[in-house]
Amino acid sequence: MPEAPSGQVRRREPVYAGAMDRTQLALLALLAGVIIGGSLSAVIVASLRARDKVRAHTSLDIPEGVREVLHGMDDAAVVIDASFTVLAASSAALPFSLTEGSALPTGDLREVARTVRTSDAPATSTLRLQRGAPPAEPRLVVVRASRISPRLTLLVIRDITERERVQQMRRDFVANTSHELKTPVGAVSLLAEAIESAADDPPQVRIFAARLTAEASRLALLTSRIMNLSRLQSADELTEERVVSVDEIVASAVEAHAILADSAGVEVVRGGTRGMYVRGDAQVLGEAVGNLVANAIAYSPKGSSVGVGVKVVDGVVEIAVADRGIGIAEGDQDRVFERFYRADQARSRRTGGSGLGLSIVKHAVQRHGGEVVLWSRPGRGSTFTIRLPQSDAPPDQVQPKPKRKRNKPRQSAAKAPRAVSTNGDTV
Repeated sequence: MPEAPSGQVRRREPVYAGAMDRTQLALLALLAGVIIGGSLSAVIVASLRARDKVRAHTSLDIPEGVREVLHGMDDAAVVIDASFTVLAASSAALPFSLTEGSALPTGDLREVARTVRTSDAPATSTLRLQRGAPPAEPRLVVVRASRISPRLTLLVIRDITERERVQQMRRDFVANTSHELKTPVGAVSLLAEAIESAADDPPQVRIFAARLTAEASRLALLTSRIMNLSRLQSADELTEERVVSVDEIVASAVEAHAILADSAGVEVVRGGTRGMYVRGDAQVLGEAVGNLVANAIAYSPKGSSVGVGVKVVDGVVEIAVADRGIGIAEGDQDRVFERFYRADQARSRRTGGSGLGLSIVKHAVQRHGGEVVLWSRPGRGSTFTIRLPQSDAPPDQVQPKPKRKRNKPRQSAAKAPRAVSTNGDTV
């Protein structure tokens, strides 16, 4: 390395790592940008989540598809908000006064909704809610509440009134049947013992035997009616359904109780429209009309009459059985169709009534798509009317119009035949 001239001082230049320093600065800047960008992104995501959470807590928008599900439900169902206002409702909720925009009508429903809002698990409660106008009886319902969102709650209301009523009817039927069967069974047992103890006294034996026969007949009648009622309640379809003549039904019922009417001194009078037809089981309908005729005879005073009339009103055949007996008090008219219910206990004991006749009538007519209507006034008598849908006459019963015949000699009155209808009445 050459030396500097004498008298001159050599100057040393500083050494810089310029290239390396610029690279490090760029990396540091990139790292700082990533850190700042990540922090900003995290802040933005957190703020968005917080906003969505706030919206979820404050939103009243019903999730998609919920309204469609509500409209397809058979049970009453509503979606309510935090203020217990109905936001969406099924069509079955209308009878319970649950309409969109209205508030929950009872405090019990609010309590169920309040309970599920404070917990994540669904809540269930059994309540009584008014369905329809105030005269209507309260309905027994099961309410199930579930959370849809923090501010929305789903209430599903299932009406179990009929189910509970059927179960209660079954329990009452078993209890009443057991109670009613005890009387004739006990009487048969006691009379059998009396006959055995009076074996050496023929007159007493005959008396006890007659009473034993009467109790056995009563037991057989009660058992038969219980079986008939059970069959009507349990069978899904009528086994012998066909087009039946109303004249045939009425005639069989009247003829079956002709001896009873004669012994009671009561006249049974027929009237009304002839040639009507209904669809159903002739035996079941005949028994239903016969039960009404038997009741009318049993509750009519001696020397009075029982009327059986038929008419057609707007495509409905009405078979009315009227008597002029003691009548039924207004408080008992809603219960006379119950099993084993007797409006007059003393008369029922004398006549041997089982309390099942009108119940059989009610279920038999209901199985045929009809109804039984009662009109009664104490001291003026009662009228039971069976209303059934009218049916067209079968083809083999439709008679063509008679043709006019000319120059035909008229038979004498003595030789003219008497036309007799199928029910035995001369026409």
